[in-house]
Amino acid sequence: MSNKAKVISALFLSLMLLLAGCGSNSKSSSSAAKETTKESTTAALKHDKSELVVGLDDDPPQLDPHFSTAAVDRQVFHSIYDTLVDVDEKLNFVPALAEKWEISQDAKTYTFFLRKNVKFHDGTPFNAEAVKFNFERMMDPKAGSPRASELSSVQSIEVIDENTLKVQLSKPYSPFLAALSDRAGMMVSPTAVKEKGADFANSPVGTGPFKFVSRVKQDKIEVAKNPDYWGGAPKFEKITYRPYADENVRLTNLTSGDVDIISKVPPKDVEKLKTDSNLKLSEVGALGFQGLYLNNKNAPFNNKALRQALNLVIDRDAIIKVALRNTAVPSAGAIPPSSWAFDKTLKPTKQNIEKAKKIMADAGFPSGFSFTLQLPAKPVEQQMGQMIQSMAAEAGIKVKLELVEFGTMLDNMDNYKFDAVRLGWSGRTDPDGNIFALYHTTGSINYGYSNPKMDQLLEAARVETDQAKRKEIYSQAAKLGQEEVPYIFLYHELDYKAYKNNLQGYKHIPDTMMRFQDVSFK
Repeated sequence: MSNKAKVISALFLSLMLLLAGCGSNSKSSSSAAKETTKESTTAALKHDKSELVVGLDDDPPQLDPHFSTAAVDRQVFHSIYDTLVDVDEKLNFVPALAEKWEISQDAKTYTFFLRKNVKFHDGTPFNAEAVKFNFERMMDPKAGSPRASELSSVQSIEVIDENTLKVQLSKPYSPFLAALSDRAGMMVSPTAVKEKGADFANSPVGTGPFKFVSRVKQDKIEVAKNPDYWGGAPKFEKITYRPYADENVRLTNLTSGDVDIISKVPPKDVEKLKTDSNLKLSEVGALGFQGLYLNNKNAPFNNKALRQALNLVIDRDAIIKVALRNTAVPSAGAIPPSSWAFDKTLKPTKQNIEKAKKIMADAGFPSGFSFTLQLPAKPVEQQMGQMIQSMAAEAGIKVKLELVEFGTMLDNMDNYKFDAVRLGWSGRTDPDGNIFALYHTTGSINYGYSNPKMDQLLEAARVETDQAKRKEIYSQAAKLGQEEVPYIFLYHELDYKAYKNNLQGYKHIPDTMMRFQDVSFK
């Protein structure tokens, strides 16, 4: 072999060794996206410890909490914004921007004592005036905020001093603190809102542990450490949120080392991840519900009989076993088993094809009917859609499946451009946040359903302060909902978070939202 050939051969061998040593850590390598060997784990452990990479199940449509309607938005919100009140792992209310609060004996006056020396990311002081501004922004009828219904009982807001705020309610509102532990309690910078107007959502400003840096839609959202955070500077210099609507891609990026934690685990992979020594899998019972939103305003689902028929053709147990790999429980209503208001005597609807046919025949539809079901373009959703399509066909109901991008789907729902949508609700710490939102005429996720009796029940539950009496009212409302079927409940999901085993300090809260202020790598 010539000297030139020997040199080329040596260079080639060195290159191969170099690639073998670092290929599993290359984000541009196609093999890295598929690698799940020991080498990929080593690469994951070498991940830059100053940055956390989070894999989301979709791209957040909205970064302004006062106008958000998607659960995935909230995964990012907890980095940028603080709430007045927060919840712990047992869903107890704990101080956040409000250090403490007092509730009057008649349950109509809330006095909040705010943290001192807190600033928004743009330097604006956080104080009682800022909270008043936030409340009034959400309550402004011209703004159209989905939070308005959560604050509808607020009668007046009084600034007592810089760090004390008194909120007077027109009547008792039992879910008030729960609402303030979610988006209604997330504080935005008054200065930024006034300066940016409608553009605020593109460069949001809060008081949270991380500051918004940049966003490339369908690619990433970047936030950086807030060194002056009142709760102590977070451990990470930055967090990068990446959307992976494709569940297989999301999981692959976790196992390859490119992502540190994912917000949702594909049901088909839960058992596999339980035995993966390189990852941790955490499970809690979620607070929400999953099913089919129906357009109660327009045909065919403005007809109660057709809603009832569709409800009866679905085999929930089969969907949970086949599509969800037993990572959920059948649902009978909006309130999940993890809630104090759950009524175990209320049973999920069982499949009954013959009864569905009779209901349709009696309503003048002996040959069935047809509708379009919009659903996210995800494998498990498509499988569920196909199962529902097949079940409905047994009763003569024709279902056309339409795959729709998540943001477009929400727009379609807002504008009633749908027959049915396969979507759920992430759930709230107080049952009112589930059942009132869905069933009340003014509910934020109510699509055309209105019943004075239902409204009366849900309004009574809001002003009732005795928990046992509230539970009884919710049971009555749930039974009425089963009869009227404005929404078809399928299941309550179990929430899974999967993350690298060198990630520490993560607390899995049943509201399913990720909080990273105290999280770090070992």
